[in-house]
Amino acid sequence: MNHASGTRSPGDTSTPEAPFDLAPGFRASVVACGLKAGGALDLALVSSDRACAAAGVFTTNRVQAAPVLYDREILHRNPAAIRAVIANAGCANACTGERGLADVRRTAELTARAVGCEPGQVLVLSTGVIGRPLEMEKVARGIAALASPAAEQGAQAAARAILTTDTRIKTAGADLERGGRTIAIRGFAKGAGMIHPGLATMLAVLTTDAPFPPQALHRSLAAAAARSFNRVSVDGDMSTNDTVLLLASRTASLTVDEAAKRAFTERLTDVCVSLARQIARDGEGATRLVEITVTGALDEAEAHTVADSIARSPLVKTAVHGGDPNWGRVLAAAGYSGAAVDPERMTLTFGGSGDDGGEGDAGDPGITVVRDGLPVPFEAAAASALLQRDPVIMRLALGRGHGEATVWTCDFSAEYVAINAHYTT
Repeated sequence: MNHASGTRSPGDTSTPEAPFDLAPGFRASVVACGLKAGGALDLALVSSDRACAAAGVFTTNRVQAAPVLYDREILHRNPAAIRAVIANAGCANACTGERGLADVRRTAELTARAVGCEPGQVLVLSTGVIGRPLEMEKVARGIAALASPAAEQGAQAAARAILTTDTRIKTAGADLERGGRTIAIRGFAKGAGMIHPGLATMLAVLTTDAPFPPQALHRSLAAAAARSFNRVSVDGDMSTNDTVLLLASRTASLTVDEAAKRAFTERLTDVCVSLARQIARDGEGATRLVEITVTGALDEAEAHTVADSIARSPLVKTAVHGGDPNWGRVLAAAGYSGAAVDPERMTLTFGGSGDDGGEGDAGDPGITVVRDGLPVPFEAAAASALLQRDPVIMRLALGRGHGEATVWTCDFSAEYVAINAHYTT
C-alpha cells in the first residue's frame, strides 16, 4: 500500500494473536531496521532450504512499484526455484524510477547472500508511502541482522512486521486431506487502506508443501484470488504495490492429478477468502465488516460487477456506519454499475444468513425493504439494528438469471477521513 502510518499505531494488534506458523519447509525471521517510526518491526524474511515452485498475482494499476516490476520478471524467468521472500514496511519504493529498480535488485542481492542462494531466487515486497526512496543503509543492516540471534523468529512476527495502518495481524490456514496425506496451506497478509480489486489488493504471502509445479500453482492462485482478494474493497482505491505470492516447498507426498489440483484450489480459496474478509473488517476507520451478495444475475461476472459497485459507494458505506436503512443508495449503486439491471425485478434484503463461511444468523430471513423494485413497509428501528451488526449482511436479487457473487467491504467512519487526511504531514 502507499500508507506508512496514520492515527492508528502500525502493528498495534487489538486482539490476542492466535498461534500460527508457515507450511512445512518454510521459516520466517523479522527485525526492526528503522523504516517504521518508533522501532516497530518492519523487515520480514520468509525462506526455505530448498528451491520452491512459486506463483504471483499483482496489481493491474499502470503505476507499479519497483518490487512489482521485479517480481513479475523473476517469476517469468525462474518460477521453479524460488528460495526467499523479503518484505519491508514503511516505504513502498513506488514512483522512484531507476533508483527504485536498483534498490530492489540490491535488496534481492543482499537477501540472497544472507540466505545462501542466487539473487534470481529472491522475491521482494514493499509497502509504505509512495514516492520516497528506500533507505538502503537501513535495509542492508536489517538484512544482515535477520541471520543474527537478535532477529525475532516465526510467522506471527512476519505478519506483524508488514503492517502499516492495520490494527491486527491477518493469518489463515487450511489442510487438504487426500489419500491419507495432509497438505498444509498457510498464509498471512496486510491491508487496511487503498484496497480495491485488481487481481490482488494488498500484500500476502501464502505457503504450502503441495508438490505442484509453477503452472498449476498459478492457475490455483488466479482462481482463488478471483473469488477472494478480487472481491474486497475498503475505499475504491487500487494500490501500486498489490502482490499475492504463493510458494510451494513440494515436500509433501501427493499424487498430482486433476482431482488433487481442484481440491487444492478449493482449500486455497478458503484461505484467501479468510484473509480477504479480515482485510475488509480491518479497513481504515472501520467498525464492522459488510458482506454484499448479489443473486439472480445473468452470470457470476455480472453479479460481481453489481456487488462491487455497491461496495464502493461512499453513501452506502456511510449509511451502514450510521445504521441508516437508506435502501435507495443501494439500488442507485446497482443502477450505475454498468450492468443491464432491471429496476422492476430487484429485491433487497438487510440481514439474514451470510455467505458460506460467513457469520450471518443461520435461518434468519432478514428484513426485505424492496421487492420487485418497489418499497416494502418495514420497521425502521429493526432494519437499523441489522445495519449495526457485525457483519452487516445485504442481499440483492436481480431477477435476471442464476449468477451469484459475494463482495466484502466495510463502513466509512470519521476516523477514515482523519487517517487519510494527514498521511505525509
